[in-house]
Amino acid sequence: MTVAVSTSDSPDMRFLGLGEGHLREITARIALQLLAIDINLAYGGDLRTWGFSKLLFRLVLRYTSSADLKKDPARVTNHLAWPVHIGTPVDQIDALIDDLQGTGEVVLLDCDGTPLTLETRRNLSTRAPTQDEWISGLTAMRELQSSLTDARVLLGGQVENFKGRMPGVAEEAMVSLCAGQPLFLIGGFGGCTRDIAETLGIDKPRDGLSRNGSWSGRGEFKQWTGENLNNGLTAKENKVLASTPFMTQIIFLILRGMYRLRQRRSPQVN
Repeated sequence: MTVAVSTSDSPDMRFLGLGEGHLREITARIALQLLAIDINLAYGGDLRTWGFSKLLFRLVLRYTSSADLKKDPARVTNHLAWPVHIGTPVDQIDALIDDLQGTGEVVLLDCDGTPLTLETRRNLSTRAPTQDEWISGLTAMRELQSSLTDARVLLGGQVENFKGRMPGVAEEAMVSLCAGQPLFLIGGFGGCTRDIAETLGIDKPRDGLSRNGSWSGRGEFKQWTGENLNNGLTAKENKVLASTPFMTQIIFLILRGMYRLRQRRSPQVN
């Protein structure tokens, strides 16, 4: 199985007594546990020095044996949308690929989601993408990634200053729901993920958040309920996952859901 991980900082974390360190820790722990049960990871990444893509790659390098890497080197796949890589100097892309050291792969995509070779990218001029390219390129990347993965885990998510047609975490959730892909909503860090859980009726809205809960596209989620998450968890378990900030509980529920999803996929043995 391959699981897409969608995570970014949340505007609610300070209100909830959480910081970036907590977000990085829970992302790392989820990634480690999934890798440990032979699940590969996918991420629609960026090229920031301390971005989550590099964190995932470092975890693979540190915690996967050399023998396992030779058998299955692409434990993490970073899908780079057109507007992300066209605005990045090629030498930075080369440096990222060199940093992988056999732990994973970077897939460059055209604006319609078609994979590009690195050589093709080298022959293109680096430039600032247009707003239309941001919208179409990010959507295409998310739709392709959904078609190549078996489930998605959502955590946090900004709700302002996004580049696509809606917040990134929201569009990734939307693509998964439309495809019937199993979706795990970790809402204890607030942000877009928690908003989605509330809109699906999984838990009641929180009081006291110091922001407007309205963002572009939120109303589109009203057509679904918690039953559409299709993630192997019960309604009660999804409610806990949508609210708890406790890392051990989060990981336990994700692993329980993954186990049940694997049971669905495996043929019954008499």
